[in-house]
Amino acid sequence: MADEIRPETLEDVVGQKHILGQGGLLRRIVESDQVPNLIFYGPSGTGKTTVANIIAKRSGRALHRLNATTASLSDVKDIIAQIGTMMAPNGILLYLDEIQYFNKKQQQSLLEVIESGDVTLIASTTENPYFYIYNAVLSRSSVFEFKPLSARDVEPAVVRGFRAMEERLGRRLELEEGVSDHIASACGGDVRKALNTVELLANAAGGQGKSLVTLADAKLAAQGSAMRYDREGDDHYDIASALMKSLRGSDPDAALHYLARLLEAGDMITAIRRIICSASEDVGMAYPQAALIVRALVDNALQVGLPEAKLCLGQAVVLLATAPKSNSVVAAIDAAMADVRAGRTGSIPRHLQNVHADSAGQEREQGYLYPHSFPGHWVAQQYLPDELVGTVYYQYGDNKNEQAARAYWERLKGGRE
Repeated sequence: MADEIRPETLEDVVGQKHILGQGGLLRRIVESDQVPNLIFYGPSGTGKTTVANIIAKRSGRALHRLNATTASLSDVKDIIAQIGTMMAPNGILLYLDEIQYFNKKQQQSLLEVIESGDVTLIASTTENPYFYIYNAVLSRSSVFEFKPLSARDVEPAVVRGFRAMEERLGRRLELEEGVSDHIASACGGDVRKALNTVELLANAAGGQGKSLVTLADAKLAAQGSAMRYDREGDDHYDIASALMKSLRGSDPDAALHYLARLLEAGDMITAIRRIICSASEDVGMAYPQAALIVRALVDNALQVGLPEAKLCLGQAVVLLATAPKSNSVVAAIDAAMADVRAGRTGSIPRHLQNVHADSAGQEREQGYLYPHSFPGHWVAQQYLPDELVGTVYYQYGDNKNEQAARAYWERLKGGRE
């Protein structure tokens, strides 16, 4: 179905107005008929292949399609061999899908011909091209991001799909109210998924001896299709990052949303790692008990498993998002580690060394002052190495808990240092 009603002009392409709308850069490039090497980056079902087909049709070049998941170096060489022959009188346009699966050597095989202009490369990828595509190929190409489509973008394609199915089946399809809206909303911005659902529902309606497409069937057919998730892909890291930043930003609603996306994908471990980390990184000393509570909730979640684990993790997320925040621990440990990496260490003061370090019979006076033997369980003595005396890593945060601790130590240490 997706191939059957694939748009043939830029006007029919849904979404991507930021690059294909009137005055959009990619649109102007295509209409100029001077197409450079292009890399299309974005989720599946957002129009990358469709736009490549439109470009090929306009250019008059021989179009060759390869999918990097199955293509080999010999496939590339076979295409290059057609340069200057009757099979490609106007040159070659190579559409390479999922280019991230080509290794460095395979990508390098394209360099000479795309630089000379004998082959125009249009490569697509669902992953970040700056991580997965060889720099030399990137430097010879223009990168365009295809964004996920909104339900409003997808709905016209759904309507066209049902019309095409009516022509194919030779009968009229009656849609219950809300069917097209639901399919457009549930496809997760993937037109291909939406049209596959349209085809399934249309065929099923005919199989029942009637041509009614019900909302209940649409909900069942589209169930779970809105999820875009790949544990090794960008979506994984984007959702995890969004969860962490929503916790840090004290937005419980957003944090619950991203937690739900991870749990719906069955990825409880990523959620747990981010939640535990946030307890120390974002809440920290502003509410130290949060780390203990979160750990207990995580243990409960691991014991009961999904789906009940959503309750424990949901509670942890709401707790962290609504707790007071402090990054004083992060700043302190980062500063300390930066000094260590830079070689600012020095010898450990003698009075802090292990008393058993001396050889038998050669013991020296250590001079360590035991804090619990002094009023307030504190006594002034040097703890940092000589080279770092006076260095301050930890700065009290401006929250109630840390300011109370600061006041306590200022009272205790005042006049005794």
